[in-house]
Amino acid sequence: MILEFEPTFPEHVEELVRIRIAAMHESLTKVGRFDPDRARERFVSGFNPEYTRFINVSGLRVGFVVVKPEASGLKLDHLYIEPQYQGRGIGGNVLQKIFATADQLGMTISVTALRDSESNSFYQKHGFVFQDETEWDINYIRKA
Repeated sequence: MILEFEPTFPEHVEELVRIRIAAMHESLTKVGRFDPDRARERFVSGFNPEYTRFINVSGLRVGFVVVKPEASGLKLDHLYIEPQYQGRGIGGNVLQKIFATADQLGMTISVTALRDSESNSFYQKHGFVFQDETEWDINYIRKA
């Protein structure tokens, strides 16, 4: 698998929103919170192309990732893989690349997952540890 990151620009926002909605549809529907307008609004309000990268596999855009710097380390703000490409190890490979950078810099990584989403087991499987939780989300951390 040839995995590469591609920069994003403001003109990509609609494609990114489409990927986000497609990737989260099942999880949000399961908890009764699927609202494409809200999903779009939440993403657009925090969109910063500087920290957003498309995930390309063998030249195809299959998702995107957002990693933002924070005072305490890095925040894995978004990691979405198109539904037809999920379950192929792409997300795990993306995490390995992010972990390599974080470990080299000695930085922790935090991530938030929607309660009852399969992403919780995905993040735990890849070394994230429970930190705390809110009504809708579970927060994890991975130390360098």
